[in-house]
Amino acid sequence: MEQKELKKTLGRAAAMATVVGCVIGSGVFFKPQAIYTATGGAPGLGILAWLITGLMCIAAAMTFAEVAILVPKTGGMVAYLEEAFGKKVGFLAGWMQTVLFYPAMIAALAVAFGQQAAVFFGDSMVVPVAMVVLLVVIIINNLGSDVGGKAQVIFTLCKLIPLGLLMVFGFVRGGGENAILTPMVGEGLSVVSVLGQLMISVLFAFDGWTNVGAVAGEMKNPGRDLPIAIVGGVSVIMAVYLVINIAYLWVLPADVLMNEAAPASAVATVIFGEVGAKLISVGIMISVLGTCNGFLLSGSRVCYSLAVRGDLPFSKPLAKLNGAAVPSGSLLLVGVLSCIYAISGQFNRLSDLAVFACWIFYTLTFVAVFTFRKTRPDAPRSYRVPGYPVIPALAIISGCYVVLNQLFLAGSTTRILAIGSIVLTLLGLPVYGALHKRK
Repeated sequence: MEQKELKKTLGRAAAMATVVGCVIGSGVFFKPQAIYTATGGAPGLGILAWLITGLMCIAAAMTFAEVAILVPKTGGMVAYLEEAFGKKVGFLAGWMQTVLFYPAMIAALAVAFGQQAAVFFGDSMVVPVAMVVLLVVIIINNLGSDVGGKAQVIFTLCKLIPLGLLMVFGFVRGGGENAILTPMVGEGLSVVSVLGQLMISVLFAFDGWTNVGAVAGEMKNPGRDLPIAIVGGVSVIMAVYLVINIAYLWVLPADVLMNEAAPASAVATVIFGEVGAKLISVGIMISVLGTCNGFLLSGSRVCYSLAVRGDLPFSKPLAKLNGAAVPSGSLLLVGVLSCIYAISGQFNRLSDLAVFACWIFYTLTFVAVFTFRKTRPDAPRSYRVPGYPVIPALAIISGCYVVLNQLFLAGSTTRILAIGSIVLTLLGLPVYGALHKRK
């Protein structure tokens, strides 16, 4: 159903709450390890990165929203890029999401669950537990969207409990003796290259801001209220992320957090003791499970939409719905790919890989604002990005910085993964060519 058919019932506060609910997830519980590893155990740039990336996401979301409202078609970014740059570019966006972004994100979350569960089962069980998690979310999603939706409500409530407890009791019971803003980075490290790595890590925690398009379609007055909802919503998220990360440092220093695969659990152990930490760990695990469930739901629908159009190999089985009216073939494909990625057991590598791949196409979507302003100058726009052309330009510059940093300034392993993700994405071109030649 196109967004223009949706009932416009959302006010400013409801839209802001939706933005916050879509974004706050599991990254804030696990990413401090990658952040302080990149800074060499220094806290300053790590804290600053949450603020810088939040501002970047505000510019990105404001820009993305104009395209989403102007092209109210099912398919999201695939549809936007098809309209702006042609069917091949749109297909590559969907291909990338199907074979790389969603499976890598789902696998990263399953591995994060396994790392958190290590407090109960030990480090050797991280990958086996991740596989069990993937099996569970595949089964939940195959039972129907109603079951998945109810489960998602429970998961969402559970993620707020550990978040609130860690923020409050981190300051109440923490010593507050650790450095917060100095030094910026460890000795011998470059602020410019490290910041790019930090932004990739933090963007995982901010992922979800692309849902502003769906929110806008149901707002009473998007032109007036959407900028406020985006700025207000992402500002609340930034504030929460800044506060909880300062709370972490209030309890444990950055050079300790950099060595903890489950940093939130390590902080909880200091605050609440072993028993309390295990209870917090359960809440975090349920939160991660919910995020994993949501990504599988979304990812399978992207795969399904491509299959319905015949744009994937074996499109017929991938486009079939089961008795619960869910695309079981697409669910299975995305789930199996997630299992393959999860074998690596590398949460940070998988999440960085997914974020890098998707930001190439996010940046193209920001460029589409300029394209549509030129090709469709008279098209009715209920929402225009404020501060045009400055805000879209900032979004494009930020996106290019994130992508180019991974390719040219990051370490060799990161660079190899980035190049690999581009190659895997471009493999979609011969697939597209073969399918359309057959048609």
